[in-house]
Amino acid sequence: MTNRSVTKTKEQVIETGLFVVAFMTVVFLMLILGFLLTRAWPAVQEVGLREFLTGTRWMPSSRTPGYGAFTMIYGSLMVATGALVVSIPWGLAVAIYISELAPAKVREVLKPTVETLAIFPSVVIGFIGLVVLAPWVARTFGLSHGLTAFTGVIMLSIMALPTIVSIAEDAIASVPQEFKEASYALGANKMETILFVILPAARSGVTAAIMLGFGRAIGETMTLLMVAGNALSMPTTRVLGLPLPNFFGSVRTLTATIAIEGLDVPWGSLHYSSLFVIGGILFTFTFAVNLVAEMVMHRKEV
Repeated sequence: MTNRSVTKTKEQVIETGLFVVAFMTVVFLMLILGFLLTRAWPAVQEVGLREFLTGTRWMPSSRTPGYGAFTMIYGSLMVATGALVVSIPWGLAVAIYISELAPAKVREVLKPTVETLAIFPSVVIGFIGLVVLAPWVARTFGLSHGLTAFTGVIMLSIMALPTIVSIAEDAIASVPQEFKEASYALGANKMETILFVILPAARSGVTAAIMLGFGRAIGETMTLLMVAGNALSMPTTRVLGLPLPNFFGSVRTLTATIAIEGLDVPWGSLHYSSLFVIGGILFTFTFAVNLVAEMVMHRKEV
């Protein structure tokens, strides 16, 4: 057997192995989805999906039980969206600095440092928020306690930052050098080139970074369980007569509800099945966000 044949055989083995791994990933995903659906179906049949999605009363253990999960959907979207509002400008600024402005030695230190934030356990970040940030929020804004959606937003924005910075920086760095040189040749300065040439050229990657950051935020459990207050309410305030989210109220998220009630729920009960409906709603959110991010990343520029 020639060296060429041996090399070809090795390549085929590697290709087959990668295909098997990719195929098993899809199989595991389908098994998880099937498990969620089979466990959630009894609650969907008895209560109705519409009640879960639009109802605001969640009291599964009451004599007159309620299974409305809209309050938790509201809380999850509220803190995740708020975290993006904070982390997008922060993350993009850091990504631009690392890729285009930082000296080589600073870049070598700064990028790994930012990415190191991703390795901290959620419970550690939540504990820091509980003992440091929450008391500060209470003192600064004159609240009775600092376990609010605002506290959750700040902590989630820190947790989403490594995802946004890493992916956005890779997208910005992949812009061809010719684009930059053409911009400079036309008389643009550094900042004009960044704002009007590099960022538009990297918008697919930057958008994907934002979407994946949102997925990271909406799926967080322990941090929000510790700092968001876990109140089954939809805090709102009125600005110019319009109802807007009140970030200084306590909220409960979908993930926190599963963590709080999952250990004590009677096995096989309607309450037990309802928690799987919540898990299915959360799965749908995260799957949709990741799917859109992948589509954006692979979209061909016109």
